[in-house]
Amino acid sequence: MDLRNQTISVGELLDNPKSKAVFQRRFGKLMQHPMVRAARSLTLQQLAEMAAVYLPQKTIQDTLRELQQL
Repeated sequence: MDLRNQTISVGELLDNPKSKAVFQRRFGKLMQHPMVRAARSLTLQQLAEMAAVYLPQKTIQDTLRELQQL
C-alpha cells in the first residue's frame, strides 16, 4: 500500500478494509476507543508519533511495515 511517506490519513487507512484489518488484529479493543474517531484526520506519521508514548517502537515499526506490504 502506498502510505505516501506516512502522510496518508488515518481515516483513509480505516476506510480501507485491508489496512483496517491490520489495525484491528494488532490493537483489538483499542480500536473501540473514542480517540480512534478523533484521530481520523491525523496523518499516519502523526499517529505513530503519538503512539510512541504508549507502544514499543518495534510494534509501531512492525505495523508500518505490514501496512506497506498491503
